[in-house]
Amino acid sequence: MYDAIVVGGSFAGLSAAMQLVRARRRVLMIDAGRPRNRFSHASHGFLGLDGTSPAAIRELGLRQLGAYPTFELRGGTAEAARRGEDGFAVAVSGGEEVRARRLVLATGVEDRLPDVPGLEERWGKSVLHCPYCHGYEVRDRPLGVLATGPMAAHQAALIPDWGPTTLFLNGRFEPDADQLASLTARGVTIERAPVVAALGAAPGLTGLRLADGREVPVEGLFVAPSVRMASQLPHQIGCAFEEGPLGPYLRVDERQQTSVQGVYAAGDAARPMHNATFASADGVMAGVGAHQSLLH
Repeated sequence: MYDAIVVGGSFAGLSAAMQLVRARRRVLMIDAGRPRNRFSHASHGFLGLDGTSPAAIRELGLRQLGAYPTFELRGGTAEAARRGEDGFAVAVSGGEEVRARRLVLATGVEDRLPDVPGLEERWGKSVLHCPYCHGYEVRDRPLGVLATGPMAAHQAALIPDWGPTTLFLNGRFEPDADQLASLTARGVTIERAPVVAALGAAPGLTGLRLADGREVPVEGLFVAPSVRMASQLPHQIGCAFEEGPLGPYLRVDERQQTSVQGVYAAGDAARPMHNATFASADGVMAGVGAHQSLLH
């Protein structure tokens, strides 16, 4: 019986596990090795590790956790979870079932990109989700925002701080008068023709082809994809959800505990705004919350 099982080994899960092992609790981490950030060459804006690849940060975190005798890593997928009399049971790929008194879900989300040819192979490189994470690397180039909903107006108003910006409405919404005034004041060009393809040698980007045959130069395209849970464990355990601008996320309290007592959640699966630093900070709180709950 472990004190805690942490499902997910990216920024949130690693941070949660660190708090627990430093409290000398026995922790099992289950990780399939497919973090959401695997498409990016570097993580930016993460203090002390700016420009370091997500894979290198994960390797460093696992190496540091491995120095603690109460930490154990198991590769594979957590396929099912259930509440037991004295905690939780998790079925791991391969058929084994492991048990713990507490469960930390750092399971993340999956991105669902708009159905435009060429976006997927450029995702995380020239098709991007966050200007704070990637804007500096595409600065002073022609930039675009591909609308997926009303939040695109807010996103497009941000992007001119990094470069000349075009908002491609793509039939997803029409800005109201206030939004148009704000976008105009920021120098944003509005393009209403549908986008039919991304251009250039992937993973690079040189422009977007529109339905009317025009080609608009774009070297960095920001997209807010819809998201879905990367794991069915929260549904199986009965966790409650909130609806965010990009999709559902787990409801948690100030200690990162979900609606199910003893189950904690952190990272992109448990907040509407996604960022590596936020994920790590939430993981710290989830680990502290899980530890302190064990005291009672």
